[in-house]
Amino acid sequence: MEYSYPFSTDWSTEEIVDVVQFFEGIEQAYEKGIKREVMMAKYRRFKEIVPSQAEEKTIFREFEEASGYVSYPVVKQTKEATDGTIIKVAPKQRR
Repeated sequence: MEYSYPFSTDWSTEEIVDVVQFFEGIEQAYEKGIKREVMMAKYRRFKEIVPSQAEEKTIFREFEEASGYVSYPVVKQTKEATDGTIIKVAPKQRR
């Protein structure tokens, strides 16, 4: 991957690492799939760091512009799925 992940200078090193891990989960959902429970845990931690819906949308957009991966379909599928499900997003939903 030849791009950088979005982050805020206000975040601690641990928070930056956790946000990067969330976006790695997004990538994994497109590339090979990720267990729903794992992705949900990453998203919950992301929301602890980025509670604002507006800031979430901004960060998602920055990530999409840098990587081509659209976060929303992964998050939507994760919220709608049941435990044990593999979250796998079709490449057509990728920019």
